[in-house]
Amino acid sequence: MDTCSIIIIGIGLAMDCFAVSVSKGVCVKKLHIIPTLVMAFLFGFFQAAMPLIGYCTGLNFMEIIKKSDHWIAFGMLALIGGKMLFEGIKKQNTKCQPEINPFSFLKLISLALATSIDALATGIIFVPYPQVIWKSVAIIGLISFIFSISGMIIGIRLGKDLHLKVEILGGLILIGIGLKILLEHSLAI
Repeated sequence: MDTCSIIIIGIGLAMDCFAVSVSKGVCVKKLHIIPTLVMAFLFGFFQAAMPLIGYCTGLNFMEIIKKSDHWIAFGMLALIGGKMLFEGIKKQNTKCQPEINPFSFLKLISLALATSIDALATGIIFVPYPQVIWKSVAIIGLISFIFSISGMIIGIRLGKDLHLKVEILGGLILIGIGLKILLEHSLAI
């Protein structure tokens, strides 16, 4: 797996973090530097840790999945991408809920966990590529960190006039990467 594919997977996975950060920015209306950095760090950390956990779990099944790893990668990315498409298409509540502390550590941990569940399954696609797992984890975490900060700033600046459907874009990206993996394997045979 090449670096460009890893970056594109990282961007696709970071779309949930970006969407949550935009909505946080819309609601808080002012940049709070330390809480924003903590949120971005937690989002990046969980987005990086989950593929590593998925990869380690997948190693136990490497011999079983070796012959069909390209189909598994395609299936996982298509399912995750399809879920993101569905979530992006369905109507969402755009009203801000008043919060006492929008950056409470417990709330940020739960958001980081919720936005990174998809990344857990993505870790399985790296099983055939053990040489890139640490680079992949670092790239995915860094992209999520950057997208979280960017989303917060965009949400603050553009406020309620912004109606981004980034989940749709992220879903399409992940499905596209799955198709790329499937086609590369099919053409190599």
